Amino acid sequence: MATCTTSTEDKDITDPGAAPHGNFINYYTFNPPEERLRLIPATLLQELRRSEAHEDTLVLDVGCNSGDLSVALYKHLVQEPACAEESENRKVHLLGFDLDEKLIQRAQQTNPLPDYISFIPLDITQDTHQLQDYLNQHGSSHFHLCACLAVTMWIHLNHGDSSLLQMLSHLASISQHLLLEVQPWKCYRSAARRLRKLGRSDFEHFKTLKIQGDIAEHVREHLEKHCSMELLQIFGCTTWSRKLMLFKRRRD
Repeated sequence: MATCTTSTEDKDITDPGAAPHGNFINYYTFNPPEERLRLIPATLLQELRRSEAHEDTLVLDVGCNSGDLSVALYKHLVQEPACAEESENRKVHLLGFDLDEKLIQRAQQTNPLPDYISFIPLDITQDTHQLQDYLNQHGSSHFHLCACLAVTMWIHLNHGDSSLLQMLSHLASISQHLLLEVQPWKCYRSAARRLRKLGRSDFEHFKTLKIQGDIAEHVREHLEKHCSMELLQIFGCTTWSRKLMLFKRRRD
């Protein structure tokens, strides 16, 4: 298991700058799940699964925080959690992970669907074996849908250009479809400014990043040129002006 960072200190929980890894302890109070879900068709999972009728459906939520969005996304896509078993005895399972162990503990404690939703502490920049183990347990080579929402910036700021591209490549390698919400460059500057206002050290890689400007376009280019993915659809923008982009693995 990867070494995970701890949650923000109690005195800092109301200050966004106190979560330099994006592990906001009160995240869903200022960015509720409904903000993304209103853009995502409730029939999305059914449409993605038409060509694979014999396997269980596996969904991955990258950087799940306290699990609120994971649970809401599951209910949104499955429609009725009590009917999580699809036709022909297929099931829908969701795995959420976050590097913050305290947030994962909260997600586990409040999980209303433990038979179908699981949460694990994981730092994807350090360990990917647990994701492969989960796939092996379900007899699958891939997740049918991977949601990576508002996570890319934190990987980028804390670990640099190469780690961002490596994460995208890895997610693409284990996913049939990849749903991305990429923070624009102005969010990078705001995050760095919040740290400075708190008197903390700047993000280690902020001033040396070569991937700048239109981050979403850089991400799209990498996935399409190097990861055998293609942009399938854009579901519009959130109120924070972030696109929800759905990529699909190309059939070679």
